[in-house]
Amino acid sequence: MFLTFLCRTLTRDVAKVSVGQHVQSLHTGCQLLAAEKALLMKLRKSTGYTFINCKKALEKFDNDVAQAETWLHEQAQKEGWSKANKLEGRKAKEGLIGVFVGDKAAVMVEVNCETDFVARNEKFQQLVKDVTFATLAHHRNKTQSQPGYVKSVLSSDDLSKLSVGEGTSLADQVALTIGHLGENMSLKRAVTVGIPAEWKIGSYVHGGISTQTEVAMGRYGALVIFQGGKEGEQEMLGRKLGQHIVGESPLSLGNMDDLPCGESETCLLPQTFLADPSRTVAQFLRGQQARVLDFVRFQCGETTEDAE
Repeated sequence: MFLTFLCRTLTRDVAKVSVGQHVQSLHTGCQLLAAEKALLMKLRKSTGYTFINCKKALEKFDNDVAQAETWLHEQAQKEGWSKANKLEGRKAKEGLIGVFVGDKAAVMVEVNCETDFVARNEKFQQLVKDVTFATLAHHRNKTQSQPGYVKSVLSSDDLSKLSVGEGTSLADQVALTIGHLGENMSLKRAVTVGIPAEWKIGSYVHGGISTQTEVAMGRYGALVIFQGGKEGEQEMLGRKLGQHIVGESPLSLGNMDDLPCGESETCLLPQTFLADPSRTVAQFLRGQQARVLDFVRFQCGETTEDAE
């Protein structure tokens, strides 16, 4: 009788200990899962990579976020170059023109992709921004000791060699973006200008993206270099001239005294002014006490022959 009672008591106590240990184990397990989930969310947010890849990276490096992030970038770079090589032959005629006007310097770039859908993606727009600022940095390094007006045109090969961030080349950055978005992309061209103190730079981008403020982006862009203009109205003057250049596609500057040739006119100054059809561009400039010295127009997807 006593033995039966003792056995039942021991069994009950063992069961309590077992359940207690199980509950404690579950609690500890839940804490670990919560901590791992927090790390996973942090890595996902900082890198933008998939949950599966982030989980794989954390498992590989025992939840070391820094090592996991480095590994993810390395894998993405490899995958990007692999995809870039596979997609190399596909046409990329969509994309964006990026324009930035700073203190006495301006940059305009063209970056291409395959579809308008990808051109609206934030990662692609970030690539355009990276290309713009890398080109601006290159311009400043190259021309810091050069006075007067300086204009440089950069080809696709020139752009690919430029660096962004911590020494990463723009070519690597393009491959990385291809890996993310799965379309062929290319750095088409860029132009940089630097001006003396008394000159002004006007700009205009058509089909602009409202979410981008640092770098203006759209399908068409123009830079116009001018002198003069009424005080307080020079920014608007530059915008109107840029708008005309985008809309009317002049091929050369022309002279202030040139006679207009109608709708077929390809010189800027004798063209009918878009903002005031009663006057030519030259007549408008006289009224503003200004003169245009140079201009550049980019249209996304146009051939080099079209731009010349």
